[in-house]
Amino acid sequence: MPEPTRDEIAGLVRPGRVHRRVYADPAIFETEMERIFGRAWVYVGHESEVRAPGDFVRTRIGRRPMVMVRHEDGNIRVIHNQCAHRGAMVVAKDRGSAKQFECCYHGWTYATDGRLIHVPLRHGYPAHFDPDDPGTAMVAAPRVDSYRGFVFASLFADGPSLADFLGYMTTSFDDMVDRSPDDEIEVAGGVFKHAYDGNWKLYLENLCDAAHPIFVHRSSIDAARAQDDSVHTTGAGEIAVRQMRQNGAPHEFWREQVGIWTYPGGHAFLGDYHDDEKLVAASGDPAFAEYLAALEAQKGAEETRRIMEVTRWNSNVWPNLSFMSQFRQLRVVHPIAVDRTEVHTYAFRLKGAPAKMFEDTVAFANVTNGTGSPVLTDDLETYGRIGSGVTSAGAEWIEVGRGYETDRPDGKGGVEGVDSTSEVYIRNMYDAWLGYMAGP
Repeated sequence: MPEPTRDEIAGLVRPGRVHRRVYADPAIFETEMERIFGRAWVYVGHESEVRAPGDFVRTRIGRRPMVMVRHEDGNIRVIHNQCAHRGAMVVAKDRGSAKQFECCYHGWTYATDGRLIHVPLRHGYPAHFDPDDPGTAMVAAPRVDSYRGFVFASLFADGPSLADFLGYMTTSFDDMVDRSPDDEIEVAGGVFKHAYDGNWKLYLENLCDAAHPIFVHRSSIDAARAQDDSVHTTGAGEIAVRQMRQNGAPHEFWREQVGIWTYPGGHAFLGDYHDDEKLVAASGDPAFAEYLAALEAQKGAEETRRIMEVTRWNSNVWPNLSFMSQFRQLRVVHPIAVDRTEVHTYAFRLKGAPAKMFEDTVAFANVTNGTGSPVLTDDLETYGRIGSGVTSAGAEWIEVGRGYETDRPDGKGGVEGVDSTSEVYIRNMYDAWLGYMAGP
């Protein structure tokens, strides 16, 4: 299929609207894989998943299969999961530990930094073959960096540093890690994987959409309202029911008590509503009281108060990451095709916090992010309907203009919606999208 020109791409985004082709055109999708996922910093994993030399996890950058591994020198590498002999995927396990990687096809063997270290039947190759040539390796991503344990990689050798790429969004990562009494978090409890028949951009657009819950999640709202409080489970069960009830708050409440903030690069966060007092703390829960005591013992009362006063809901790091610091949940978006997307959801344990806190984290994930969740299934239905709708012969332009005239600078280099129902975060994503897709 012909690659769209930069001028053609630039014409797909107008003030307050985008053309439906951005969600439905396979040629646009292929260009995104090269110009966005082939250039941007992309989240690939967490340092806690590869603690010791040889520890590895399979990951992706766009559709490219990759391996994140801790090498014997203690540094983390991100390498292409491809044998340089016949192109086979080398690492098949999702995670594990290995001293080296051996291809199952013909036994070519690689060090954990990707270097080719053994070639069986090494005879008769032409003069150009050189096992020490970097091109015969499991080729490494040219840039790998991390912030507070969150590892990113870029397939583009040049460009902004990770710190510059993240900008003000580093404060969301700080919020996640600062909540640990020991200033350390770890991926634990396994992973949920789900897929939907729609474009990858829909997922991040939905996570900061404060206008949809009262409509999309009506069934779970009604079920939660009908729930007898006397039979609530404690901890995460109660929290999940309360969240579903609060999804039914009227739009006036979202406009007055919730905010949306956006920053260069397509990043955004939603906050100011689901704070610890209203939702997470479950003030009568002894485990939470124990947690606060541990936090104060390590960080003092003033710092603990500052941490608890940060009230962010979903933090989106474009193009492939969203996380919820208060609930220790993280979601990674993997584009598969223009109309097919996979999402992997992880839970985090706060080091130094009571064990019951992590039990609640996993229980909350089951209720809200699991494949049988009464919340997630509503969203998946919506993504599928959009995937079908944008390929119809109906309206060409998708409206994303709510709040366009009232958005304002936030004083920190970003833009905020006057209320959280503004679609400023979608417009901000498309500013970033245009920079990658139609820029130089």
